[in-house]
Amino acid sequence: MFDYKYLSVKHLKGFNNYKYSAIDTSPLSKYVMHPTWNTMVKIVPRWVAPNLLTFAGFLCMLVNVVLLTIYDYDLTASAVGAQGIPRGIFTLCGVLLFLAYHLDGIDGKQARRIGVSGPLGEMFDHGIDSYIVFLIPFCLFSVFGRDAYSIPEFRGYLVVLSVVLNFYVSHWEKYNTGILYLPWGYDLSMWVASILFLVAGANGPEVYKTYVYGEVTFVQALEVAIHTTGLFTTLPVAVYNVYLSYKKRTGKMYPLVDALRPIWPMLIMTCLMTSWAASSDIMLRDLRAFLMLFGTLFSNIASRLIVAEMSGQCCDTISWLNIPLAIGIGLANLLPHFQLAILYILTAFTICAHLHYGICVVRQMCDHFKIQCFKVPKDKRK
Repeated sequence: MFDYKYLSVKHLKGFNNYKYSAIDTSPLSKYVMHPTWNTMVKIVPRWVAPNLLTFAGFLCMLVNVVLLTIYDYDLTASAVGAQGIPRGIFTLCGVLLFLAYHLDGIDGKQARRIGVSGPLGEMFDHGIDSYIVFLIPFCLFSVFGRDAYSIPEFRGYLVVLSVVLNFYVSHWEKYNTGILYLPWGYDLSMWVASILFLVAGANGPEVYKTYVYGEVTFVQALEVAIHTTGLFTTLPVAVYNVYLSYKKRTGKMYPLVDALRPIWPMLIMTCLMTSWAASSDIMLRDLRAFLMLFGTLFSNIASRLIVAEMSGQCCDTISWLNIPLAIGIGLANLLPHFQLAILYILTAFTICAHLHYGICVVRQMCDHFKIQCFKVPKDKRK
């Protein structure tokens, strides 16, 4: 079942020649987080595999998702007049999110410390990050609720879209330049998200039911900040770095058609999901399932981009998961009474397909490099 070969021979050869290259200029990361992580990693036993740390961070986020799904499935528990979520749940979510952040920060350092760094670790790390980057705003919805102090469902979806696009643009940048320029917003967003949970845990989510200027609520101001960060920092910086790589001939030097390939699968999926959201009441009927479908589709498309950038191969122009998505949305428009059932079928199918892709790719790379994903070789444990 999990022996399907998603990676071609060219992909595997590309991974053989891959070398990690990243630039991180964030003052918070450079002067605070990296020194902290350099100290933390020293207490991690050498027999703990770096990928195990990465996966543990992902499990922290899954615990958050499960807890908030149980206590707040329809994302209304924090609304004015609602029964509310126990404050301890918010506190636990903040602690687990911050722990996931630290685990993501020390996994690479653990790999270099014991001498097992390689393409599998980076692909595993970034592939999981592509899901976590969606799960963070997905969980924060439960902090703010759905009321007059929050934002409409469609605008909330656009916020999630804006957040994940920052991640995707950074990897499109790497796909063309060969260098991962880590955005300043990453570390800051992890701190802010953790603090938002902890403050809600200490004072209750009603602390955010306030106006910051005139009739602008706290959530509306946060919405503007998120969109502004991506539109005026991440995107222009990425485009400029790609431009410089062509000018100085330091990047991959793809023809324009190939350089823009990663745009199409993401654009098609976004247009399909946005059109469904705008033309029906599907988000009002089950916002959580709709967002989960979007986030899983995004993670799959982003993971395939990561495989392409690391192996030096051209990115797929079409994501095959967009085909059942288009068919499902078409049927939902023709049979509106069944669109909720169609949403659930698409979500379940997409999650299974994405898990299959991830497991098969990891197994294929483990076989190719003759390593085990969650086990450190005996000679590296000393």
